[in-house]
Order: sequence, then structure tokens, then C-alpha cells
Amino acid sequence: MYINCHTYFSLRYGILSPKALVAAAVERGVTAMALTDINNTSCTYEFVTCCREAGIRPVLGLEFRREGQLLYIGLAQTDAGFARLCQFLSDCSIDGVPLPDTPPELPDTLIIYPTAVRSPDKLRANEYIGIRPEWVNHLFRSPLRHYPDKLVAWAPVTFLEREGYRTHKLLRCIDRNIVIGKLRPEDHAPEGEVFHTPEQLIQAYAKYPQLLTRAADLLAGCETGMTSTFRHNRQTFTGSTRDDLQLLHKLTRTGLVRRYGKGHAAATDRVERELKVIEMQHFAPYFLITWDIIRYASSTGSHHVGRGSGANSIVAYCLGITDVDPLELDLYFERFINPYRTSPPDFDIDFSWDERDDVTDYIFKRYGRGYTALLATYNTFKGKSIVRELGKVFGLPKADIDAIVHEPLAREKHHPYAKHIFHFGQRLEDVPNYLSIHSGGILIAEQPLYGHTALQMMPKGFPVTHFDMYHAEDLGFHKYDVLSQRGLGHIKEAVDLVRENQGKAIDIHDIPRIKEDAKVKAQLRSGRCIGCFYIESPAMRGLLTKLACDNYVHLVAASSIIRPGVAKSGMMREYIQRFHKPNDFEYIHPVFREHLGETFGVMVYQEDVMKIVHHFAGLDLDESDVLRRIMTGKKKSSDTFERLQRKYFENCQERGYSRELAEEVWRQVASFSGYSFCKAHSASYAVESFQSLYLKTYYPLEFMVGVINNFGGFYSTEVYVHEARMQGASIHPPCVNRSHWLTHIYGTDVYLGFVHLQGMERQAGMALIAERKAHGPYRSLGDFTSRVEVTPEQLDILIRIGAFRFTGMNKYELMWEKARVG
Repeated sequence: MYINCHTYFSLRYGILSPKALVAAAVERGVTAMALTDINNTSCTYEFVTCCREAGIRPVLGLEFRREGQLLYIGLAQTDAGFARLCQFLSDCSIDGVPLPDTPPELPDTLIIYPTAVRSPDKLRANEYIGIRPEWVNHLFRSPLRHYPDKLVAWAPVTFLEREGYRTHKLLRCIDRNIVIGKLRPEDHAPEGEVFHTPEQLIQAYAKYPQLLTRAADLLAGCETGMTSTFRHNRQTFTGSTRDDLQLLHKLTRTGLVRRYGKGHAAATDRVERELKVIEMQHFAPYFLITWDIIRYASSTGSHHVGRGSGANSIVAYCLGITDVDPLELDLYFERFINPYRTSPPDFDIDFSWDERDDVTDYIFKRYGRGYTALLATYNTFKGKSIVRELGKVFGLPKADIDAIVHEPLAREKHHPYAKHIFHFGQRLEDVPNYLSIHSGGILIAEQPLYGHTALQMMPKGFPVTHFDMYHAEDLGFHKYDVLSQRGLGHIKEAVDLVRENQGKAIDIHDIPRIKEDAKVKAQLRSGRCIGCFYIESPAMRGLLTKLACDNYVHLVAASSIIRPGVAKSGMMREYIQRFHKPNDFEYIHPVFREHLGETFGVMVYQEDVMKIVHHFAGLDLDESDVLRRIMTGKKKSSDTFERLQRKYFENCQERGYSRELAEEVWRQVASFSGYSFCKAHSASYAVESFQSLYLKTYYPLEFMVGVINNFGGFYSTEVYVHEARMQGASIHPPCVNRSHWLTHIYGTDVYLGFVHLQGMERQAGMALIAERKAHGPYRSLGDFTSRVEVTPEQLDILIRIGAFRFTGMNKYELMWEKARVG
């Protein structure tokens, strides 16, 4: 009977979470129901899981709307039918075409039209017309009565009670960006879209009980077998598991010789052990696909940094995925791939900010439309944003809204409607507002993703799934993180500028040599690191000098203890003190001496959290890993965190620890929440920091120009320009004969780029550069204006900045000359 149910993933329309919807169904004794969110499939698997746990048979579908107008509802009779519904919606989004008035032939689906949208004599065999409860009494005089076999009871579920109806209307106002008084009846659901009990529906359709029977029969003919399994991910790279393993072994052993030379016993033993575990866990495709992404990027000249927990792997090191030597730092692979862990290790692959989209495009074209998608994130209604949105809906002036936002407790200063804003704001807290894009997560599936989600095209030109990383994890999907950062842009451009300016080729990937360079170590110890990735902030430079940090291993630790979690807990200060006076402190417990001796008993890395809760409190390794992932935001907490916290304290009590000791250790553990690095992650950052330091030490001018041109550093551009001057550069303002769009260097002369001129249009800047490149330098202002089409406003900017100083004329003379030649 319930063929059209909405959750709050019917964005800016529904108000019920999937759990709340299913809980309400349980209260009403419902045995089967269909999820049909509006143009959305975000919570499909969550809904299925909740229904199965509650003993309700789930049915999947979609409600198709175009610009707010309801077109039809699709129900999936099979998993293949659901995939067809999702692909239909996806194709319209990806191809940029509106949903049609009638859907194409979609086998294994049922289509329900609202009344008066489609003539019953034109319906296909799988198409029906829905009759709302309030329309039942009008059927006796409607032409629809002549088509009884095509009518079905249609009682949409959007809210539970009148308060939910009001909340729904506010969401509709937010969606349409109007005040509440301008909301039309056709813009929102009728008040009757509450969750009726079966008894209420039987009474409503008493005159035509066959409509309810048909609705129940339709639901009974629909099934879903959606399950969670790692087999959703692409299962092979080459097309054969056997060939995958052979290729992985070949590439790894070749890389082993390249990285360590021949006959390195420890490395060889570690490689063989890892390959066995990778084969056992069926992770060979994950490693090979990541290798393939790196291979493509390298072929185009792109630089990358491989980080994340996968950097613990010597196989990843041999494949060139990372530049972190796990033997050097004693990184243990089993911590990330073990029998308790069903997902592969995380590979966060960073590319330069201006190269990431090209790599992403390769992945989509390499693995195919429908099989590849970015992950979504849910932008939800939160705090101040709710107040502002509801304030606009209630028609409050900006000053009144600001008063509520800035002083939420000063009720005497608030508009009388503030109480309504707070009331409904609580109901909207954490309700999804719209879909956004995950920072870098990409799914590559074995079968088309339509079996689990529809896809939505985003402005970046790549489609996203409707679900987020947590729903993807619940389904068994593994994501590939392809990220971007400005630091790699600094390095790549600096290397290119050195080649152009000095004719020298730099092997910036010769990491062992760079890490042992005496001048680079001295630069690190001095703290003169402005422009260098991750170590240029005042806090980090101060930490480096306090630690007298002059080697890679110490920088790895410093890169992690600067994080807010360690600093907030007071352990950064403690680490510095213990670093300088290693014999003047006592370990809080012998377990800390045994497992955290390298970091003087201070928890610095994510692994340290796992070590302590496992060895100190006796949590299992898999529980320790789950706790780590919850605290770093990589796994939904639900009630798991509270359960593990309770078990921690119970175990501590059983082991005879004092309450004070247990609480202090837990405080240190909890302070890591959301901020701590794994050791391999810190090591990857430290490698990039050393690359930056090397360039700044030996090629400071080219390096600073690279920093200026890639923006996004800790400081403003002016600071980096000043740093270049301090390094010996002669800084010149933009010149029409010497400057490029970005800043450029000739010898020791640095010419600022046109990009830094306020009001300068890129099109005008690129036009004058192209003309100069094609026909030579400009000889005068008149020569410039005769060769380049430029507006008077753009020419004024160039004159005032001194871009024509080569003419020997001052700005006043140039203005007169402009008027004369103009």
C-alpha cells in the first residue's frame, strides 16, 4: 500500500531520516514499503538495511520530478529494474537533458502517474495511475472509473504529523528562495501526505478496496537483493586474477631492485610477506589500479605524493606509489592489512592543483561511464545557516537575523519570530540540504554503479554518486583518493624554471640523496622554511628550531605533533621537553615505555592510539582499528564509539588500573579525534617538505617564483615576493615586454605577472603576451595600441603600474600619449 515514501534525501522536501521512516512503519504495523525519494537514491542501502532489521520488506524506486513538477514514480521489480531507473535518471543528468514527460521502456519496473497526467488508454502494461485518498470520492464521476485495472491506491508519505507538515513547507520556501507568504499550494505537498496507518487507508479506500489490493500486489511483485560485498569493486586490472598477481609480482620485484639494489634480504623478505597477504585479501587490483593512475600521471610529467596508510607498504614503495621507505621508519604493513580489516589500505594520491582534473579524467575514460564516479558528500543544515535561511523565510530584515545569529542567548534583542526559528531550526539540524563533492574519493566498480545509485553530473564535469563515503563503505566499496595540493605545484614549477633559467635538470625524486644533503639539513634546522610545504607556518618553524630538527626521522614526528590533537592535549610541549631531557621523566605506565619509547611515551601517530588501547586496555586489534577510524572521521560512529569507550574503562577496571590513570590515558587518546596522522602519512609529508627544502636551498629564486605562481600558501603573495628579494632577486613590476600572465624569472630578475594587477582581465593579458610572442617586443605605446585590442580601462591599469616604463616616458606623458593615439 505504501508505494511512495520519502526521506529527507528528497532534498528540501522530505523531513524524515531513513531510520525515522522505518521506525514509524514499525509503529503502524507496516509489512512492506517503497522508498521513492525525489530524483535521489542517497539512502537506498541504509533504507534496505533498516527494513530488513525491522522485518519489513523493502522496495526500491524513484520519484521523478522536473523543476518541481511530479512526472511519475518508478518502482523496481528486480535489481535490474532498479538499475534501469537509476541509469535513466543518471543519463538525463550527465547528458544535460530534462526528464521527459513519459519514461522510455524500462523492463522490470512499474510506473505510476499522478491523476490527470496521462490518459489511461495510452498506458503501457507496466503503467498505472495513482489515486490519492482524497480523490476516492470523486472516482464515481471520473472517466478513470472505466479503467479499473489501471488504478492503484497512492498515499504518499512525507511527514508524520502537522508539525512535520509545517517543517516541510519551510523547506519548500528555502528551496524556492521565497518568504512563507508566497508559497503556493502546488509548491508543497498537501497536508494529507502523513504516514497513515493501514486501518486509516482501508477506511479511506472503503468504496474501492481493489485499489489497495492492487497496491499491495504491486509491492508483493517487487524484490531487492542489494547486499554489501567487496565484489562490488573492480575485481581485476588485467581481466584475470591470475594475470593480476603475475603482473603485481613482476612490477614489485623490478621495483625492489630499483629501490634497494640486488640481494637486500630484509626488503626481499618483507616484499614476499606482503604479496602473500595482498593475494589472500584479494587486494591486487587495488594496488594495480593505483599504480596505473600513477603511471599515467608520470607519463604526462605530473608529480605526485602517495600518502595515507598505504604508505606503510613496501609493495607500494616498490611500485612507485609512494616515496616512503617503510624499512627506514619501521612501518608495519600488518597493521593496515590484517584478517580483521576487510577494506584495503588508504592511498591518498596528491597531484598538483592544476593537474588533478586531468588525472581524474583519465580514470573516468579508462574505466568507463557508469563504472566510475566521484563520491558525494551531504551538505546539511547547520547552526547559523539554519537561522539565516529561516529568517529569510519568515521575512525578517538582515539586521534582525544578524542579531539572532550573533547573540543567540540575548532573547530580549530578538525579533518575536526568533522562537519559531529556534523551534524549527532544531528539527532541521543535520537534515541534508544538497549534494556536494567529496574531496577526492573515486569509485571504480565491477558492474555499473546504477545497481546501487543514480549519478549526478556536477559543475566540475564529473558525475558523483548520490551516496557518501560512509554509505559506500557500508556497501563494501573501496574508494581511490585522488587529491590536489599547491605544494606539488611549487615543486614542479620550480624544477621547470630551473631548467629554463639555468639549463639544469633536477632529479627531485632522488629522495635518499636529498634527505642526506648537509645544506638541506642545515636549512631545516635554521627554520628558514618560508614557502616550503607544510613547514612554513610560524608554529611549525618555531617547533623545528625548538627541536633543533635536522633529519628526516625527527621531521616525521614534528609533522604529526604540530597537529591540533597533539597540541591541544598538551603533549606537544611534553614531547619537546622529553626530547631534550630524555632521562628526566617517568612513563605513565610500563606499556608506554614498551610501545611508545621512540616518541618518549607521547602518542604522536594514529598507530600509537591503536597500540595503547590494545596493549594497555586490552581491546582487540579489530576494535582498536575501528576506534582509530571513528576518531579520525573515516567511519561512522553511531553507538560504536560509546560501546568501545565503555569496554575500555571496564577493561581498565578489570586490570586494576586506578580511575585517574584510566581517565588520563583516555584523555590523551580522545584528544586525537579527527586530527592525528598515521606515521606513513607524516612520512609522506616530510618527503615533500624535504623536496621543497632542497629547491629553496639550492635554487631559492626559482623556488620562490614557483611558490608565488601557485598561490595558496600560508602567507600572502607580498610575503613571498619579499622573501624572493631577501634571497637576492631583483623584483620588477609588470612590463608589457618582459612579463607573462604569471610571474617569471630571467637570471636574478623577477618580473611580476599581470595576474597580480587588480582589475586586469586575463583575456587582455593573454592577448598582449600572444602578440608579443608572435611579432616581437612593443616599441612604444602607439605600437602597443595598434597591435593589441585593449579597453581604455585595461590600458589605464598598465600605464599606472608602469608597464610601459621602457619608453622612458612618465605616467602623465603616457596618459597624454594614450589620448593622442586613441
